[in-house]
Amino acid sequence: MSRRLGWFLAGGLLVALLLAGVVSNFASGSPDGLDYAARQGCTFNADDEITGGTCMLQQEGEHQMGDSPLAGYALRGIDNEFVATGLSGVLGVLVTFAVGGGLFWLVRRRAPR
Repeated sequence: MSRRLGWFLAGGLLVALLLAGVVSNFASGSPDGLDYAARQGCTFNADDEITGGTCMLQQEGEHQMGDSPLAGYALRGIDNEFVATGLSGVLGVLVTFAVGGGLFWLVRRRAPR
């Protein structure tokens, strides 16, 4: 691997870690497109509970991975929400980088011996 490629990958990883660790805490808490569509047809009270109507959200159940350490975009067991969300993002970036790097390493072209 050339030095330029190494610096490029290190810089990209650093930017991704900063975005995941810091900027992710400022993401919108509003429902995304799927949540918005799932709520269409129902009425809600001040506590965001369904009070009437018919919508997809009424069929919502508990997620099978709801008790996992990274459920809810935060690292479980950390009381500070900012830190828990940031660490979750950093861990996600590192795992993705490791899996992607490992796959690229496995399929790389090798010079004939």
